[in-house]
Amino acid sequence: MKFALLFVALCVAATMAVPVPDSDAQVLKFDSVVNPESYNYAYETSNGIQAQEAGELKSLGDASGLSVRGSYSYTGPDGQVYTVTYLADENGFQPDGAHIPTTA
Repeated sequence: MKFALLFVALCVAATMAVPVPDSDAQVLKFDSVVNPESYNYAYETSNGIQAQEAGELKSLGDASGLSVRGSYSYTGPDGQVYTVTYLADENGFQPDGAHIPTTA
């Protein structure tokens, strides 16, 4: 049950993370597979937004947690396509993208 709630929360968070400039956008593709210890989903909308994510239950000593990898892309107001890839695990959320500042 906890896994299902976490899955739903992650899906909502991922969807909210991507701006939707076109409120009339249609979902062109949506695939989802949920297993007891893993999941994955992917979607694409008519305004060019794409996202995919896969997560698996991971043993962390006495506890367990999710390890999640994914990406999303969208076209910004400036016409540039922005892509973010990420890993979220016991080390936190780790995004990567050409437009994301890095610390040196």
